[in-house]
Amino acid sequence: MTRRIRITPATAISLLALFFALGGSAYALGERVQATAANQQRCANGAVRGFAVVTGDPRQGIANIPGQFTASPAVFRSRFNCNGRGVQVRRVGLGTYEVRFVGNPSGVAAVSGFGGAPQSSVEIVGGGLFRVSLNQLGIRDGADLPFTIVVF
Repeated sequence: MTRRIRITPATAISLLALFFALGGSAYALGERVQATAANQQRCANGAVRGFAVVTGDPRQGIANIPGQFTASPAVFRSRFNCNGRGVQVRRVGLGTYEVRFVGNPSGVAAVSGFGGAPQSSVEIVGGGLFRVSLNQLGIRDGADLPFTIVVF
C-alpha cells in the first residue's frame, strides 16, 4: 500500500521559516566572528583561531569551486587565519568541501550551512584541514550550498 505525503500550507510556511532562520544564523555567525577576530591576540587558547565564509564565485556558484585547493578571494565572502597565513578551500564532491587553515593546528571546529543546509557536519582531518559535509533537510545526498566554518 502506497502512502501519499501531502504538504499542508502550514507545513510549507514552517519549513520556509526554518530555512530563513538557519540561513540567518549562519550569516550572523560569520559577521560576529569577523568582528571578534579583529580584536583578539594571535592564536590565543580559547580564541577564534580562524573562520571562512565560503560562498563560491558569485558568477559561477559554489559548485564550481575547483578540486584542487584555492585561496582565491572570489570564493570567500570573508576569511581569517590567526597566524596571518592563508585559508584555502576545495570541492571534494557533492556537498563536501575541505577547508585548510595553513599552519593553524586547531582541533575544534563548528560549521553552519546557510541557504537551506541545516544538516551540516565538520570532520577534523588534522594539520589545519577540515572536511565539511552539507545536506538539505530531508535529502540524503549532499548539497552544494554556502557555509561558514569557525575553528578554535
